[in-house]
Amino acid sequence: MQLYSIEYTTSGVSEEQYPKDKKPEIAFIGRSNVGKSSLINFLTGKKELAKTSQTPGKTQTLNFFLVNQQWYLVDMPGYGYAQQSQRKKNLWNVMIKNYILKRENLQNLFVLVDSRHAPLENDIQFINWLGEEGIPFALVFTKIDKLSASQLRKNLQEYTKRLLEDWETLPPIFTTSTVAKFGKEELLNYIERILETVKQSK
Repeated sequence: MQLYSIEYTTSGVSEEQYPKDKKPEIAFIGRSNVGKSSLINFLTGKKELAKTSQTPGKTQTLNFFLVNQQWYLVDMPGYGYAQQSQRKKNLWNVMIKNYILKRENLQNLFVLVDSRHAPLENDIQFINWLGEEGIPFALVFTKIDKLSASQLRKNLQEYTKRLLEDWETLPPIFTTSTVAKFGKEELLNYIERILETVKQSK
């Protein structure tokens, strides 16, 4: 897939603030500081499209970017950041849950996971919740440049083993590195296939 135009459209925290034109949406979510903004910038080739920060919790709204005048890339807030107030965490959780469960335009959710860590319980809980709700999603392991090939393989095997405790069939899995410039084409091709399926179903 070639991305020839990308433009910021709007930000919002509730349905009435989201785009009204019914174009398909592909969303990205993950724990705070998983490298979500860096990955979005890598995929789009725009260094400052999504705001990157060393401070977890930077993204606090759903941010919509219109791609090729055909679909929206949605940058969602990270979850699992403990230093926000309980009130703000509750508001974020409601916003995220409502968007995922109620937004008809959402065609796929990319759940980003830091490849350096063993399976984290809140990641597993979130992934299992998506499965229970029948939400189409794929896993994207980030920062693979930080690991040796053998350590990456070990961590992926641990994750696979943990997921298979609850899943009969695993969701699609991708590996990426914004530093090593790895994984871009695979993700964009997957998005292209999703959009083509959406187009054919109309």
